[in-house]
Amino acid sequence: MIAFLKGTFVKKTPSYVFVDVAGVGYEVQISLNTYSVIQDKEEGLLQTHLIVREDAHILFGFADLAEKGLFLQLIAISGIGPNTARVMLSYMKPDELARAIIQGNVKELESIKGIGRKTAERIIVELRDKLAKQPVDTDVNISPWKSNSLQTDALNALIALGINRQAADGAIQKVLSQDPTVGVELLIKKALQML
Repeated sequence: MIAFLKGTFVKKTPSYVFVDVAGVGYEVQISLNTYSVIQDKEEGLLQTHLIVREDAHILFGFADLAEKGLFLQLIAISGIGPNTARVMLSYMKPDELARAIIQGNVKELESIKGIGRKTAERIIVELRDKLAKQPVDTDVNISPWKSNSLQTDALNALIALGINRQAADGAIQKVLSQDPTVGVELLIKKALQML
């Protein structure tokens, strides 16, 4: 198992990062939360979790142990896969997601792409007590995103989260027509709400 990677961020997008560790390049799938933490950094450390499947080995990366822990708890729930967990962590910061689960806020969880009422209720039933015993980290800081390829990066992130290209593009255009100055993180979150 690969517990963490420490190295140079060769390429960063809202959905994945290439990390050069002593000359070996790792492709690491990340959430918007992690992207917001590393976007201005040239190097750093990512907590990781390796998913081994019959047809692929997929490495997921996290800005901190709190996000990784929440990801692991989410994928332990029947019906929640790693991509759904990543969408959840992209849609809400880990502390917001934990708070929604602890408070039993079904509506807020349902607003996340791919989470229906039954799944939201299952998440609350299975994680409410576990999360209530843990401190909720509120120090996550999302900084404004800087790039010239806002639409392209947002589209690529939505596609990487499993959303149809045409639907993703349409949602991005709607969000941009309402607020042309929106940053990529908020653009992706609002686009997810429209899907």
